Amino acid sequence: MEEARHRRIAADIRRRIAAGEWHPGDPLPSRTELATQLGVHPQTVRLAVVLLRRTGILEGEERRAVYVAHPPAMRTLTDADAEWPFPCETTDFRPRPATRELAERLGVEPGVMLRHETVECLDPGGRSAMLLSTWWRGRRGGHVSYAAELGVTELREEQAHALGLLIDSLAFRVVRTRFDHDGRPLETADLILPMDRWMVRLSPP
Repeated sequence: MEEARHRRIAADIRRRIAAGEWHPGDPLPSRTELATQLGVHPQTVRLAVVLLRRTGILEGEERRAVYVAHPPAMRTLTDADAEWPFPCETTDFRPRPATRELAERLGVEPGVMLRHETVECLDPGGRSAMLLSTWWRGRRGGHVSYAAELGVTELREEQAHALGLLIDSLAFRVVRTRFDHDGRPLETADLILPMDRWMVRLSPP
């Protein structure tokens, strides 16, 4: 309940910023003032501020004034197979049964249990920049080639919360599948890229 409340408070602060109540560089009222305005406990406001700092909406140090952040710098995706150069946090690693789509991507039967990992990729400031979910069977080994398809998806609840966006916001979805020497799929992944933080640049063949 507390978690849901602080996410609602974060969404309300985000809407007020978007409406122009506070501009980039403006300090927010203190936690106590915001808690009084919103009729919640200051700890709930603290959790909302932590979430907004992590997602780059606010900036400032713990126990000090926080400010509306300037819009994040855009990143450009040019290589869907490149390793992420900044810190990452694994948020889920539970095995999953293969959906029909995953089975087709990996060349297995639907329902087969797959290894799985979801990683939150952070930018140098510790803000969420991308979600990477990967599925595979057996050991993860080296690959010699990959294929990538670019599309757009609506964020599910857990994705939106991780990225600090509203549910059903649109994001780029890159479907990447890695292959061995014989062209057999080794693993497949979804890269979820918020549209307000990414451009996609396609290289000529």
